[in-house]
Amino acid sequence: MVATTTTAPADSTPALVRALLARVTGGTARAGGSRDVTDDVQPRLVAQPATPEEVAATLAWATSEQLRVQAAGGRTKLDWGGASGPIDLLLSTARLDRVVEHRHGDLTTTVEAGATLSAVNAALAAHGQRLPWDPPWADRATIGGIVATNDSGPRRHGHGAPRDSIIGVTVARSDGRVARAGGIVVKNVAGYDLSRLLTGSFGCLGVVLTATFKLAPAPPASRTLEVTVDSLEAAAPIAADLAAAPLTPTAIEIASPPVRLLARFESVDVSVTQQAEAARALVGPRGATAIHAGAEEQSAWEGHAAHWAASGTLVKLATVPAELFPTLVWLRDRAAGAGVELAAAGRAGLGVVDLRLEGPLDAQAQIVSELRARLPVGRGSAVIRRGAPDLRRRVGAWGTIGDALPVMRAIKRQFDPAGVLNPGRGPGGL
Repeated sequence: MVATTTTAPADSTPALVRALLARVTGGTARAGGSRDVTDDVQPRLVAQPATPEEVAATLAWATSEQLRVQAAGGRTKLDWGGASGPIDLLLSTARLDRVVEHRHGDLTTTVEAGATLSAVNAALAAHGQRLPWDPPWADRATIGGIVATNDSGPRRHGHGAPRDSIIGVTVARSDGRVARAGGIVVKNVAGYDLSRLLTGSFGCLGVVLTATFKLAPAPPASRTLEVTVDSLEAAAPIAADLAAAPLTPTAIEIASPPVRLLARFESVDVSVTQQAEAARALVGPRGATAIHAGAEEQSAWEGHAAHWAASGTLVKLATVPAELFPTLVWLRDRAAGAGVELAAAGRAGLGVVDLRLEGPLDAQAQIVSELRARLPVGRGSAVIRRGAPDLRRRVGAWGTIGDALPVMRAIKRQFDPAGVLNPGRGPGGL
C-alpha cells in the first residue's frame, strides 16, 4: 500500500529542522545528506532521538506534518524489502542502546531497540546467557532491525528465529502513542501475538522501542563438522540424514559453490565431541569431512558468513526441506543458461536459503519470476532481500502474498492510518 501523504516544499527544510529539534532536545536533528542515501533516495531530515519519549514525540510531529518516515538502526537492512520512495524523515534509534534489565534467574532480558546484537550478548555473557541468533553483521545489526525483519542465521536450526524468542515489546505508533504488549516472563502470554505481529513487519506498523526475549544458556563448547562434496545432488541425502539423525545440531548449513555442508554442535565438551564424530560416521565415504574447533571453527563460520557481505542481488528462498535441493539444482542449471552467477548459503535443514545473483538485471528478473512460479503460495516464497531498486520495482520484492494481504492491509490501516511509516517497504508493499 502506497502512502497518500503530501510533502512540504523543499525550501521549508530549515524550518522543519528547527521544529524537529524541539522534539529531540536530548538527541540530534539535521537536514539529510549524501551519507543518508538509500536506494538512490536522500531523506530530507534525519533525527536521532535520545529517549523513547523523544521517538514518540517525533513520530507524532511527523504525522501531523504528513511526513513519510523511515526507521533505522544500524542501517544494515535499509535496502531490504520494497524499494524506497521519497522519504521525508529518517528516524534513527541508534541512541537507544541499553540493556534495560537482565533477569538472569528467569532467562529473560529487556533491551532497547538501538542496541547491537553483539553488545547485548557481551552483556548477557556475564551470566552465561545469550540471544541465540547469528544474523549477518551482528556488530552493527540492532535489536530493533532484527525484530523488524525477523532476521536470524545458522543457529535458527536449533533455536528458531526472533519471532520464537520475543515475549514482549514496547512500540511507538505513528500518532506518538506508546503501546506495550506481552510480559517479562516466558509463561506470560498476554499480548504475545502483538509482539510476534511486529516481528517481521519491516517497521510499517510502529517503531520498536524495547523488546523482551527469552534467553538461552551460552554453551561451554562447540564443534563443527564440514562436509565437502562434488555436487548439490550428492549433498541432498547427506543433509537429510543429518537432519533426521538422533543428534542436536544448532546449525545445518548448505553453501554452494563449492558445495559443502556445515553442521554445528554446541553443548558441553564431551557431548559436542561425540556428536561431531557420530555425524562424521553418518556421512561416511560420501564426502570429505573435517571437524573444526576453536579458531579453526571460527574461521570456517566467518568464511561462511562472507556470502552475505558479497555484492549482488540477495534472494531469500523458503521452501519445504524436501524440495530445497531439487529447487537449488534447477536454479543452478537455469542460472548457468541465463549467464547469471549463482551462489547459495543457508539453512539446509529448514529449507531457508539466501541466493546471491550477479548478472544482467533482465536475466535476474526472469529467474526470480520463474522461481516464484515454481513456488505457489503455501509451498514456498522468493523474497528479494537486497537488490537494485529497478529490479525490485520490476518484479516486486515480495512476490505473491496470497489471501493474507487484505488482512495485512487492514492491520496497517489500524496501526498507521496515515500510511507514513516505511511506506511501501513492508510485506506485500504495505
